[in-house]
Amino acid sequence: MLSEPTYLAARMVAPIIEAHFAQHRARASQHDIPHLAPPPEGPLVEAIIDVAFWASLRREEGRPPRISLALLQPDHTARPLLFGHRRLTPQNLIKLAPAVEQPGTHLGVWHDAEGLYVWGAATSVPPLCFVLEVVEPGLLVAKHRRADGFGKFINVAILRGDQIQVVEEESAGVADHPALRESLPGFTLPTGDSSDNVLVELAGAMRSHGRGGLVLVVPPGSERWRASIVQPMNYPVLPPYTTIAELLSQKERSKNSLEWQEALLRAIDIVGGFTAVDGATIITGHYHLLAFGAKVMRAATSVPVEKMVVTAPVVGGEALEIHPGQNGGTRHLAAAQFVHDQRDSLALVASQDGYFTVFTWSEQRQMVHAHRIDVLLL
Repeated sequence: MLSEPTYLAARMVAPIIEAHFAQHRARASQHDIPHLAPPPEGPLVEAIIDVAFWASLRREEGRPPRISLALLQPDHTARPLLFGHRRLTPQNLIKLAPAVEQPGTHLGVWHDAEGLYVWGAATSVPPLCFVLEVVEPGLLVAKHRRADGFGKFINVAILRGDQIQVVEEESAGVADHPALRESLPGFTLPTGDSSDNVLVELAGAMRSHGRGGLVLVVPPGSERWRASIVQPMNYPVLPPYTTIAELLSQKERSKNSLEWQEALLRAIDIVGGFTAVDGATIITGHYHLLAFGAKVMRAATSVPVEKMVVTAPVVGGEALEIHPGQNGGTRHLAAAQFVHDQRDSLALVASQDGYFTVFTWSEQRQMVHAHRIDVLLL
């Protein structure tokens, strides 16, 4: 039987997570998506979060654990690594953590009449499998795999100590900008179009190098954006790097292969690497890399940005109108000014402290819209 959890946030968020998975399971069934994981029950979710939270606060040989737990049976994953059952306790997680820190490796968790146990390790999980990642002490992320298996998992809820952030699937404030809406993961159950989350994977690549970065996404075939860039550019890419677009244009049967997915992720990582260079990286809406290390300037016919709206895709979040200087440093100011002057463009900003913001022009509000999406990228 399950022990009584003592982490209050686990009890509060478990029913929300249970409802999320049940709703998405029903929606996925309508699309005939195969091999779905069974929806997790609230008490199991609560117990897993409780144990993982207390484990996250401990250290083994001076290091906190970085682990990922997946609620599934061994026969629901390919080539599982099995070992003798160990009860799901903070102490057992601490002992096992050093062996499963590699990205993509999960400790498999299931239950019997006596409670939850760890049965081994898995490197693949089915769609809509409940996964809980311990990111750092006191920081947990509940998530699940995309239906097409491509790229980053979709976050459901983030727990930071006693703070709970539930991802808002129909985030207010983005409906008036289709490009922004399409760039964000997690609004609906993905149905297999990997091109929709190229920007999400690029965001992950920008965050991974830890130096911060600025990406400007400009309309294909347009030259108007050059009015907001210091000329000549430091590092133009001639001819443009088009590998991402070439891979996305391949036939659907190619896109189902692991080789194709790995090639696409490598191409995205290449572009993401150049964002570490000081200045802006410029790509088109078709993902052609045009330049990096570019300097943003205010267009000659424009005025400084005095106000913008800031939102985040979390339940209960409010839209705030602030001065751009209150939102971040020089990258944020440059992004806000560029989008103000080039209203058919996007700007992506990764901060060195891990925050990530997408800037667009809001026709509805007639001002720059900064959408903080770090909760989607953990």
